[in-house]
Formats: sequence, structure tokens, C-alpha cells
Amino acid sequence: MNYKRLGDYIEPCNEKNIGNKIKLLQGISNRKYFQKAKTNTIGVDLSKYRIVRTGQFAFNRATTRNGDRISIALRFKDDCIVSPSYRIFKSRDENILNSEYLMMWFKRPEFDRYARFRSHGSAHEFFDYDEMCDVTLPIPSIEKQQKIVDEYNTVTNRIQLNEKINTNLEATAQALYKHWFVDFEFPNEDGKPYKSSGGKMVYNEKLDKEIPVGWTCTTLGKLLSKKGYIRGPFGSALKKSDMQLSGIPVYEQQHAIYNRRNFRYFISNEKYEKLKRFSVKPDDLVISCSGTLGRITLINKEDEIGVINQALLILRTDKEIMEGIYLKCFLDSKKGNMMLLDGSGGSAQVNIAKREIIQSIPYALANDTLIEQFTNTLKSIQFRIDKNVEQSKKLKELQSLLLAKMTQVVGKARLV
Repeated sequence: MNYKRLGDYIEPCNEKNIGNKIKLLQGISNRKYFQKAKTNTIGVDLSKYRIVRTGQFAFNRATTRNGDRISIALRFKDDCIVSPSYRIFKSRDENILNSEYLMMWFKRPEFDRYARFRSHGSAHEFFDYDEMCDVTLPIPSIEKQQKIVDEYNTVTNRIQLNEKINTNLEATAQALYKHWFVDFEFPNEDGKPYKSSGGKMVYNEKLDKEIPVGWTCTTLGKLLSKKGYIRGPFGSALKKSDMQLSGIPVYEQQHAIYNRRNFRYFISNEKYEKLKRFSVKPDDLVISCSGTLGRITLINKEDEIGVINQALLILRTDKEIMEGIYLKCFLDSKKGNMMLLDGSGGSAQVNIAKREIIQSIPYALANDTLIEQFTNTLKSIQFRIDKNVEQSKKLKELQSLLLAKMTQVVGKARLV
């Protein structure tokens, strides 16, 4: 079986949103899925936008400044509209070319490299429909295509299940935190809910509310260790020219926002020695400080030691008071996160509040026994989350392997 020219198996779709019948405007991530569009549609004539029907592909032909990836996705959900500059197409015959099989081909890193190589333009580069038609790929029997898709979907579904389980576990931790430390219904000496069982409360002027007897009012700054507030280095201390392909990893916004550990940038050992004070340690909280604010990731003992970039903040707790996993639960809570973001500002780019504002956040501190009891519960939940994350990491490696094996359906491997 030889490689086939894609243009012989697809056809363009140029349906305009006449009459503004479809209101759902979507963009496409360079991670190959539809997402909420960032465009402000107030006063915009949506009739000029292009319709993407279920089962159709859409892609952003602009490849400049797109992370060396092409933004393309297959529409599985309800019909939507996309920018007039996007290109839409579909498989001419699903009995010959399975759309999910084709989408797998587009997910391969080799395809992204090919699209970047074939992009053209001066100030801005584009990969248009004509270039898409010139893509070549193996098209085995429809039965073989379906088998490949089924194998890939089995792995994908397991990853999604793990993510759903982890979301539920995180919600469980937050619900328990609210029950104990917001509603004050932690178990009393008899194992009954404290407040509703008549537990004594006392008004605290600084917090402007009642708290259990024996609790104290402190500030976030006093929960941190000495030099436990570490904002990322200034731009002049960590420049793009310092980055290399291997070495000591650099933590970026994406690691806090998406809780991932895939590193793009590294620095030398010599540079690391100069920036050592910005390195992460187990149980540190790493917080996004620019653009998308207040997203938090907890560094665990399996994570690589590296330095944070300019857009991140490290909070390191005093272990004699509490562990980072406990403080994270507070900062992830609705009220805690609101207080963390209070005072954020900026003109061109929103930035998190200044050090003195964050460190002055008031906090109702429970007794050591209750903190330890809750922390142990959190650790048990986090252990299950970490296990799922580790399994998903291996499954994603299997995903990559399945994508790489697509070239083998015609025998000897060959890149696009």
C-alpha cells in the first residue's frame, strides 16, 4: 500500500452562517481541540463566520507564533461557527477514510513539523487548504483504520476517566475543607459536627466572624517559612538566550495552570547555581502570577527540581505550623482564591497582587491536632490522585506510540 494524497479523499466546506442561525463561536487550540473563542463578538456580524458541522474538520491556517503546532480539530459536538479565516473540510467518504483515523494523523508531531515546513508568507506564515491537500498518508482498509482508532480511543478514554476521578477527588477535598474550616463542622471529641453540636464559638474582630474557641487569627505571611515567599526572577536574570534543550528544567505558567510536568526549557548547571534561590522543593506551592492568575500546583517528591520563571510565585510553608498541601486547600477554595487574587492589577497584562497584600491575607488557624488530622486525609486523597496521574502519564506515552505506529500500516516507516 502506498501513501495517498489527502486532497483526493477530502472536500472543502464553505458554509457561511447566513441568518446568524448558529451562535456558538469556537476557536481551536494548538493541542487539537475546539475551545471557547477569545473574540469579542459584540457588534460583530456573525453571518460572515464559517459553520463547522459535526464530523467536519476546521483549522487555523496561520502558523506563526503557534507553538510550532497547527491548530486543527475534528468537530464531535454540536455545530458551531469559527473565524472566516479558518478552513473547513470533511472526508468525502467515511467508508474509505475514517475521520477519526485522519485526526490521529494530524495529532502526530511529524505532521506539525511538516505543516510548519510547508507554511509560507513573509511577516505571517500560513498553511492553507492547498497545502493540506498535498499531505500524504497511509490509508489502509477501513477495517484496519477502525481497529487503529479503537485502540487509540481505549487509551484516550482511560486517560479521561482518570482525569474525571481526580476532579472528583479534588472536589471531595474541597468539600471536606469547607465542612471543617468554613462551616466549622469538624468532628468534636465525640465524633459529632462541632458547631451544630453546640461547640463554643467566639467573635474575632480581625476576621469579623465567629470562630471556634481555641482557634487564633493569623496572616498568610506568618504561615510561611523564612524566605518562604519567592517571586520568579526578573527578566534580566533569566533570558531566552539562557534556555537550552536539556539540563535543569524551568517551570512555566502552564505547569501551574494545567498541573503538568512536560518541560520545554532548561538551563545549564552553571546558570542554576546563580538562580538556586528560585528552585522548587517538595511541598512548595507554585502559583501563576501573570495573565491567568491564582492557579496552583503542588510540588511533590517525584517532581524534578528546577527553577521558576518570571510569571510564577513559590509559597513555602513553615512545617511546624502546616504543610503546603493544607495551605493549597485553602488557596484553592472559593474564598481563599478570591483573597489571593484581591488587589491584582495591571494595564497591558494583569498581575497578581504585591507581596505585602498576599502576606497580609487573614487566616483562622485551627489547633495542631485538627490540622494534622485533616492533612493526613489530604495526603490519602493526593496519593490516589498521584497514582492516576502516573498511570495517565504512561497511557499518554502509549498514545504517542500508537500515533508513531501509524506509518507502519504500509510496512517501512516514513514521515509525512
